[in-house]
Amino acid sequence: MAFTVIRFNLVAPSATPESLSDRYRAALEMATYADDRGVDTIQTEEHHGAADNWLPSPLTFAGAVLGATRRIAVTVSAVIGPLHDPLRLAEDIAVLDLLSRGRLVTVAGIGYRPEEYAAHGVDWQRRGALQDELLDTLLAAWSGEEFDHRGRTVRVTPRPYTQPHPMLLVGGSSRPAARRAARLGLPFFPSAHLPELEAYYHRMREEYGTDGFCMMPATRTPLLHVSDDPDRTWACHGEHFLHEARIYASWQSRDIHSAVRSAAATVDELRAEGVYRVMTPDECLAMGGDSLVLHPLCGGMPVDEGWRSVHLFCEQVLPRLKG
Repeated sequence: MAFTVIRFNLVAPSATPESLSDRYRAALEMATYADDRGVDTIQTEEHHGAADNWLPSPLTFAGAVLGATRRIAVTVSAVIGPLHDPLRLAEDIAVLDLLSRGRLVTVAGIGYRPEEYAAHGVDWQRRGALQDELLDTLLAAWSGEEFDHRGRTVRVTPRPYTQPHPMLLVGGSSRPAARRAARLGLPFFPSAHLPELEAYYHRMREEYGTDGFCMMPATRTPLLHVSDDPDRTWACHGEHFLHEARIYASWQSRDIHSAVRSAAATVDELRAEGVYRVMTPDECLAMGGDSLVLHPLCGGMPVDEGWRSVHLFCEQVLPRLKG
């Protein structure tokens, strides 16, 4: 059976604090509804300073979801590691791991937007070294033992629920990212379908003598919206999909790889491209694949339209998928 995901980045161009609060609360209600109906994970992410209100605090949102649900996992894909204090991040993840009894999955990446580093006063040129320090610190901190950190002896408490440590993956699309994961025996989560990079990760694991696995995205990972009338949805709401596609593409340089990268400039081009797909329940089931990623509030999608997509997915796709 396909792995099922509902993605939230809470993008909302021109939102007011009141309308954005409504959107956050709707996302939490959707997550609770999805939990009751067997969706596997809620996925969220981190970006800073975006004019369209892209979510900057995924762990805060993850905590709200985990506190409101019983069984569904929350995947933060990804936390921008060098922007975080390593000890505080270790504490935050440990607390969420205890709260959820192991339902938090964290992918640690380094990001690809220098302006985010500048806004936080972090040296873009040191991002690799900072990421190495962060990963080493997280693993040492979660042991519950004393260790050396920046010339000080420290100990982080409480210890997390999951042993030997909470689920932590290393994200990225470069050899240094794959090498970091291999050195520490952590799973590797490429940001796109990159078989050569997966092979390199396994070669490095053999050299380091570590365990680990690679969670390789499919060649194409479409973001889904379920509708009884896809033509109507594209006509009424296509601009929301296009907004997110163009913003996301504008952030990525040529050397960045992404499973959901779009080159579309118009709604018609976006629909033909297939990165964002509006499908009927029957079409969704017929698509196949290892995972289905629903994106109900994409690009500022109206909340009521997002709910229609979630209801169709949970009531008309999931039961037949499981059956």
